[in-house]
Amino acid sequence: MASTHVNPTRMELTKQKKKLATAVRGHKLLKDKRDELMRQFLELVRVNKALREKVERGIGAANQNFVMARAAMEDEYLAAALMTPKQEVTLDAGSRNVMSVEVPQFSYRTRTSDPGDIYSYGFAFTSSELDGAVKSLADVLPDLLQLAECEKACQLMAAEIEKTRRRVNALEHVMIPETQENIRYITMKLDENERSTQIRLMKVKDMMLEQAHHYKERQAAD
Repeated sequence: MASTHVNPTRMELTKQKKKLATAVRGHKLLKDKRDELMRQFLELVRVNKALREKVERGIGAANQNFVMARAAMEDEYLAAALMTPKQEVTLDAGSRNVMSVEVPQFSYRTRTSDPGDIYSYGFAFTSSELDGAVKSLADVLPDLLQLAECEKACQLMAAEIEKTRRRVNALEHVMIPETQENIRYITMKLDENERSTQIRLMKVKDMMLEQAHHYKERQAAD
């Protein structure tokens, strides 16, 4: 149903046609954006699943090694070995733009480049299981950061997909049909006004012809 606030004028008709053209173009662009977001989102979900399985395996291996190390070592020796870490990790958080969505991007750097600095203890009084646990945690760190980055990106993209979907539906089911109905309403009213004007002009013409005929008759009678 046409809006009651629409004035049936040619200026308003031109305005509604421009509005419809803009809405149709915006609808197509938003649909393309939604489809591309969905494609990239599904790719991220697959990467996220693989990363989560890899990280869970790494953490599981590290936990198993820690349990074995705790069984092989006294608690005070284990606590003393891990009390003063030798290596230091600095995390840098940035962002990148994916289809107008700012997703996080993490990177890290260590204080030293020596891979042996992950061990904060001597090897004389510690078990090999502890070495394996520390190595497992060090190895899983890059994948863990990538997993955090990927999961947050999935959340943000899912929210953007839902927002884009609502906009597409609003254009497709509300704005475009309403504008088309307004155009039909204005066109119908303008056609009615044009027909009414033509009828009035025809009546005026008939009246003028009739008056001219009566005038000629009077002149002929005189």
